[in-house]
Amino acid sequence: MSLVLDPAAQDLLFREARTANTFTDEPVTDEQVQAIYDLVKFGPTAFNQTPLRITLVRSAEARERLVKHLAEGNQAKTAAAPLVAILSADNEFHEELPQLLPHFPQAKDVFFAERPVRESAAALNAALQAAYFIIGVRAAGLAAGPMTGLDFEGVRKEFLDDDHTPLMVVNIGRPGEDAWFPRSPRLSYDEVVTTV
Repeated sequence: MSLVLDPAAQDLLFREARTANTFTDEPVTDEQVQAIYDLVKFGPTAFNQTPLRITLVRSAEARERLVKHLAEGNQAKTAAAPLVAILSADNEFHEELPQLLPHFPQAKDVFFAERPVRESAAALNAALQAAYFIIGVRAAGLAAGPMTGLDFEGVRKEFLDDDHTPLMVVNIGRPGEDAWFPRSPRLSYDEVVTTV
């Protein structure tokens, strides 16, 4: 059985897509980011909790504040990327559940009254949404450079609040010269899939 998705789209989203390390200076517009979000917001999360929050870092001043919290190897590429997004998990996502889960609005209090439960759920489901976001960036014909080499607490204090947990920073733009490292190996189907 073959995939329904066109082979060119498969290549764009998966086979030829890699983490970008350099970018051109072509801007990434708010309209592009909105189109990405309007596509990926339909990805599933448990209880439709959608805890991902996106902070776009556009100003030079904000960029400087962010770069100082990144690992040394990530600083130059983030400083030069056309757009940078901080992806975080909203640990108070349950406040939106009456709107997001109208057929079961009491889920807010039945399942997510306790902060540790919310933090665990938010981390898992926001990470899932972050993966959708990266694929959405690729679907827009842009390249993504997701990174977790950063001072998470420093980024939280600098850009977020106690109710948001940073997950990663994603550089976004058109790939520049020598943007890609060589493709690393992947595990085979038989190494990953077990039938019981």
